[in-house]
Amino acid sequence: MRYHPLTASDRTDMLARVGVSDIDALFAGVPQDKLLRGPVALPKGKSEMQAGRVLMRLAARNMTASSAPFFLGAGAYKHHVPASVDHLIQRSEFLTSYTPYQPEISQGTLQYLFEFQTQVAALTGMEVANASMYDGSTATAEAVLMAHRITRRRKAVLSGGLHPHYADVVRTHSHMAGDTVDAVAPDVAAREDILARIDGETSCVVVQSPDVFGNLRDLSPIAEACHKHGALLIAVFTEVVSLGLVTPPGEMGADIVVGEGQSMGNALNFGGPYVGLFATRQKYLRQMPGRLCGETVDAQGRRGFVLTLSTREQHIRREKATSNICTNSGLCALAFSIHMTLLGETGLRRLAQVNHANAALLADRLALVPNVAVLNETFFNEFTIRVTGDGADIVERLARRGILGGVPVSRLSPGAGLDDLILIASTEINTDEDREALAQSLDALINGAA
Repeated sequence: MRYHPLTASDRTDMLARVGVSDIDALFAGVPQDKLLRGPVALPKGKSEMQAGRVLMRLAARNMTASSAPFFLGAGAYKHHVPASVDHLIQRSEFLTSYTPYQPEISQGTLQYLFEFQTQVAALTGMEVANASMYDGSTATAEAVLMAHRITRRRKAVLSGGLHPHYADVVRTHSHMAGDTVDAVAPDVAAREDILARIDGETSCVVVQSPDVFGNLRDLSPIAEACHKHGALLIAVFTEVVSLGLVTPPGEMGADIVVGEGQSMGNALNFGGPYVGLFATRQKYLRQMPGRLCGETVDAQGRRGFVLTLSTREQHIRREKATSNICTNSGLCALAFSIHMTLLGETGLRRLAQVNHANAALLADRLALVPNVAVLNETFFNEFTIRVTGDGADIVERLARRGILGGVPVSRLSPGAGLDDLILIASTEINTDEDREALAQSLDALINGAA
């Protein structure tokens, strides 16, 4: 049974109003050799139940993250999300309209956003944080634009360890604004001389730690060099769990800290939605994009929460807004905040320690496989290996063996001459059996081991 929104009479009336005699006349401007001469070769329409069966068969061809040993990372990480997170985010106190325009009926939403901001500021070692952004990549681009506004300069220097997708988003924003991007080539060993690129025209330097290859970076000397030249340091992370163990970027002198919060409370979910984290110094508060929730008291002196400093284009700022990102990832921010609250400081530190320990065990085991080299001296829960052969091909063959064995660097940086590199991530979900399965399969595929 098909649904036809228009009757034949409706169509005739519409054509008459437009002033043409038939449907074909609507396409008179299309070259004749571009027009189709018959129906498109598509399957006949199916009922809802039949379509469901087809889609289920297609879905069954996928290898899901929960059905195999899983070592993918590169900005999206598989962690255990407590069942209580999904239960609590559906509570009516929280599950309200995404934008709390009326504080008197949105206190639940406003309070958790306030708590979220507090958690992000504490994690990053910064003074203020906003009520989230789309994801880590757009947060990075917004941080660059914010640095331009503060310094009144238009050149951004991007580290070679910045995630290529993040760098691409920065380039897109910069191209449309006519800004300059000085991007260092991919740097597997984290030995780039980024200090030499900082000059009097530099607005900001963008450095990721742990970087896309897994290296931990000391941001202190970069921050010192930036401030010497009047530039800002933007610190980026893709794995927020790392902040439970490593020195917060704010303690190393970063001016703006941005990153991806997906690891806390949010499943991989076929690529999104995720949640962008954004924090900065108090003195830059009014240049920070997005929204800020504040604590206040009402006319009776009772504690309450309100939106404040919402410098978005859909509020009163309009064309003077600091950002054109029109929303925050509210539900994802709530999931993040609930997971963080369940863990607490002690739980987060323990989770980070387990992540690092699992990755160290895996790196030690893979280093024993002939023709596999672990390239990192320091890392958190992700590292890079060099293999004999094509990394993308090896990853595909691992998948055929039932192992999701990493992300080939060539997928992130095609044409960069890094085809023999694979990014490997190991979180708390991986077992000894998972690690051994990956090591043995790599040995078999690369060295022909039995």
